[in-house]
Amino acid sequence: MIPIVGMMFVMVLGRKAKVMPWDIGQVQPPVREVVESGEVDFPRQGRALVPGCGSGYEVIFLASSLGLDTVGLDISETAIEVAKGKLAAQETPPKGSVNFSTGDFFALDPLEEEKLDVIYDCAFFVAIPPSRRPEWSRQMANLVKPGGYLITLIFPMDPLSDIGPPYSVRPSHYHEHLDGNFVKIIDRESKMSLPGRAGRERIAVWRRS
Repeated sequence: MIPIVGMMFVMVLGRKAKVMPWDIGQVQPPVREVVESGEVDFPRQGRALVPGCGSGYEVIFLASSLGLDTVGLDISETAIEVAKGKLAAQETPPKGSVNFSTGDFFALDPLEEEKLDVIYDCAFFVAIPPSRRPEWSRQMANLVKPGGYLITLIFPMDPLSDIGPPYSVRPSHYHEHLDGNFVKIIDRESKMSLPGRAGRERIAVWRRS
């Protein structure tokens, strides 16, 4: 079984942890910052995906802020039920459609006309075993249409270790697997990092070649 975000969600929820690094009770501030700043001309119609979506905050955010029809994918039925509850609680419906589904990111195989305009990866890359990162990059290249965008929250940038998930990462790890299919257009520290995360995370945006 793949130890990805859905499993982490269930394990931590079962321990009733007060703070979950992949579920902070809101949209991750760095992705909100980069989307709302206007520094990237993200599409305002089309399709988006958040793999390992957990509670679904960013799924609802992308559909609301960009108007994209957005899918949140997780292997945890518990996570998906939580996400659906948060969607139902929205006072204002998102501009784009929102769908939450259980499933395996690596099994997705869209038709050419179904390829995606935006993918957001927050805690997915750091949750899969590093040995599967080449597969991750091939699937990202397969899913994102030419000219589309991949947003990556590079976190946690802690001392490197073989222990995980989450596995500590560096920007170079993403370059290693994305260069050739994606061009990085933004890579910086966030001005909106939460306490305890400053210096441990970067937000990066990649355009599909």
